[in-house]
Amino acid sequence: MSNFPFLSVLTVAPLVGALVVALLPRHRPELAKQVAFVWSLLVLVLSVLMWITFKVGGDRFQFRESYPWIPNWGVHFTFAADGIALVMLMLIAVLVPLVILASWHDAESSKRSVPVYFALLLVLECTMIGVFAAADVFLFYVFFEVMLVPMYFLIGSYGGHQRQYAAVKFFLYSLVGGLFMLAAVIGLWVVGGKTFDWQALSQVDISTGTERWLFLGFFLAFAIKAPFFPFHTWLPDAGGAAPAGAAALLVGVLDKVGTFGILRYCLPLFPDAAKWFAPWALALGLIGIIYAALLAVGQNDLKRLVSYTSIAHFGFIGVGIFAFTTQAGTGAVLYMVNHGLATGLLFLVVGMLIARRGSALITDFGGAGKLLPVLAGVLFFAGLASLALPGTAPFVSEFLVLIGSFTVNKPVAVIATVGIILAAAYVLWMVQRTTQGTLNPALTEVDGMRRDLNLREKVVVAPLIALIVLLGFYPKPVTDVINPAVQATMDDIGRTDPAPSVGTVQEAAK
Repeated sequence: MSNFPFLSVLTVAPLVGALVVALLPRHRPELAKQVAFVWSLLVLVLSVLMWITFKVGGDRFQFRESYPWIPNWGVHFTFAADGIALVMLMLIAVLVPLVILASWHDAESSKRSVPVYFALLLVLECTMIGVFAAADVFLFYVFFEVMLVPMYFLIGSYGGHQRQYAAVKFFLYSLVGGLFMLAAVIGLWVVGGKTFDWQALSQVDISTGTERWLFLGFFLAFAIKAPFFPFHTWLPDAGGAAPAGAAALLVGVLDKVGTFGILRYCLPLFPDAAKWFAPWALALGLIGIIYAALLAVGQNDLKRLVSYTSIAHFGFIGVGIFAFTTQAGTGAVLYMVNHGLATGLLFLVVGMLIARRGSALITDFGGAGKLLPVLAGVLFFAGLASLALPGTAPFVSEFLVLIGSFTVNKPVAVIATVGIILAAAYVLWMVQRTTQGTLNPALTEVDGMRRDLNLREKVVVAPLIALIVLLGFYPKPVTDVINPAVQATMDDIGRTDPAPSVGTVQEAAK
């Protein structure tokens, strides 16, 4: 199995499935849903086999494949996965089938083609897998840009209020970021000896000035994609307008391309520039943590609130990356996975709540737990996971980020800790205003508020709850995969963890 072309097959398989689903008759919506779901399960099975085949402690990059594409430019279809890419690929494989199940009736309310909606979800899966699997800089850039197209149509054609405005804003922000990266990609090709191969480029010596400009081109694209403050304004609009399932993929996976890109490209290819820009990146991360959390507290729209919480979480990931310690780096990557699970669950549950009420406004709820006790309980659990309650997966990653940052930069870690307090405020207040307290009399007149979670919805939330609890108590299977890749990245930039300092009793007494 180690010689099987996992990455190319995983990339192409959802695209083939999308073509099959798109060609199904429009008057057979149930068939389109079933085919899309089964196809996504096949991708999941293949991803699990790849995970089992991956050799922890083996080569840094495994499953490498390379096929000529544009030889005159040195462009190849080159795929390879390290531990960081592998965990993100597994996250995609897990989330997509659950999103398809959760989105079973989303397209019907838009009065647009149901097969096209589910085909777009599979196309999105194809591009997401491709962007994490690419080991050729030009191929990565192509997937980075093409990934915008299916999400643009998912938001613009199947979204809710102000969907066209949100879709255009999302597309333009990402496109502008992509233009910065395109300029940097061309510059890297010139100084790198006219090759786009990641391994070859990682060995190239670049002058200080050039390296900083190239780093900045990549970083701006990734900071917009993540998004980091102050490039974040597109996310609340896109997350608020997108269908709940598409929003779960947008925040749970697509945005991680930004932080993944920093780890894969900015740090190893431009190590000196990364160290020079690190204080500025840490500052952006801290501002994002506090600023987005404060904005989340004041939101009345459920999906916009969840979007702002994600901006705060990306601030934590940014702090973990630019602390330049293996603990913080491992915590940042683990945070990318755990955030995808927890916020994906939160978006899906919020979507279920909105579908029943017919409104995303918090003020239209109140006491909903009395009518929907199971759904309210799952919302409460998802909220607790989002605020990183001990025993849930995000706590482990947040703890690693903070402790890894504290060893090298105590003020940064202390300021970031304030975000934990604010997270408790916006999550608990949201839960209290929607599901607790006095029952809003208007809810009793809404038919949807009499239907608690059905079997399909329970199947959607159960795996995510199980993974959040499992990784909260036993993250070792994931951290074992992540650690070697993070350590290799730290080696690329010439950083080692600080040695523990233990003073004697006499020194302490002085």
